[in-house]
Amino acid sequence: MKAMTHATYGPPSVLRLEDIPRPVPGSGEVLVRIEAAGVDPGVWHLMAGMPYLIRAMGFGLRAPKDRVRGQDLAGRVEAVGPDVTRFAPGDEVYGTCDGSFAEYACAKEENLARKPANLTFEEAAAVPVSAVTALQAVRNAGRLKAGQSVLVIGAGGGTGHFAVQLAKSFGAHVTGVCSTAKADLVRSLGADEVIDYTREDATDGTRRYDLVLDTAGNRPLPVLRRALTPGGTLVIVGGEGGGDWIGGNGRQLRALVLSPFTGQRLRGLAVMNLHHDDLSFLAELIEGGTVRPVVDRTYPLADVPEAITYLMDGHVRGKVVVRI
Repeated sequence: MKAMTHATYGPPSVLRLEDIPRPVPGSGEVLVRIEAAGVDPGVWHLMAGMPYLIRAMGFGLRAPKDRVRGQDLAGRVEAVGPDVTRFAPGDEVYGTCDGSFAEYACAKEENLARKPANLTFEEAAAVPVSAVTALQAVRNAGRLKAGQSVLVIGAGGGTGHFAVQLAKSFGAHVTGVCSTAKADLVRSLGADEVIDYTREDATDGTRRYDLVLDTAGNRPLPVLRRALTPGGTLVIVGGEGGGDWIGGNGRQLRALVLSPFTGQRLRGLAVMNLHHDDLSFLAELIEGGTVRPVVDRTYPLADVPEAITYLMDGHVRGKVVVRI
């Protein structure tokens, strides 16, 4: 099968389109014929091996242990391994795996769900990582309640555009922060207010929110706390920026240390825990018209390096997807 692989850490140019053996599903695994795969910042971090903390977490100190990148997937079940009960060959599914930039991949049964019937494969591939991250940030870490006010920083990006829609579905008053180019998109997603960060500082303290979701990854903790009510909650999503060793995760660690000493809840969400129930919940919202993925651009498998480069330039509206 064709797959996008890399034998060393580095920039997108280290990726190569190669022929490799098709995987065989083990116990509890599903072999998926992949139709489309999403691109998220995690793909870049694992490709680059940065921050170095990633290498120490078991992904390979000097070289990647897994040569095929990609997490988000949408496709059809080709075969199932022993003990799989939810799926059968031919089922249309979406979810995550290790190595979705390939024609086939094995995924754990728990990491898949039925593809929303009203989405194309390309649209479905844009959902899993970013939408589940947004869901766990809003519902689990943020403990959002109806009637509360929410500030979503990075509202036009992969996680942010889902966070806006999910917060609205939970009955919140949502303010989205984004660039001028993404303002119309964020309004169309249901944001009650939109702040253009090139013209106004949403964290200057003039307005305060019950929940602040920072998906952009570069504002210091004291700045973010200015936008919180005295008993508000801050959720820092992801770990962009920062140094070579721990990257933007340093802000999350500082938030956890500081939180017990303030009336505000300061939380980090560096890695989401994806499972079947959250994917099924999102599928219901999508099929009901409450949530929709936004796909900015699609690329063929051979152009994965260009897709990653475009994503990391920081101008993506919604998600970038790869057609397999």
